[in-house]
Amino acid sequence: MQLTTIQGGEGLVRQGAGAAELLGKCLASYAAGSTGALYDLAVAFSTGSHGVECDLVEAHKWFNIAAAEGHAEAAWCRADIAEEMTAREIAEAQRRAREWLAAKARRAA
Repeated sequence: MQLTTIQGGEGLVRQGAGAAELLGKCLASYAAGSTGALYDLAVAFSTGSHGVECDLVEAHKWFNIAAAEGHAEAAWCRADIAEEMTAREIAEAQRRAREWLAAKARRAA
């Protein structure tokens, strides 16, 4: 599989070509009011489905953002995958989530 770099909020993520399309669709759905789209994005990263490679750091990031936006199941899923991650990976996922949320707040201001 050829990897490409996609813009994932405030960070660059190395993923397959389908990841950019999925990210665009999910973020467009989120912009239209669907917090479930963030959850779906996290599920794709956690399972390596819908054209993305499995990436638990990105999955944790998107579960964290979905939970912060009020998605009920996202916090449970975030805790579940955290059991398979190192402390450094969790810290990186949290940093990425904070950056994304901060960028969103700046765009809204």
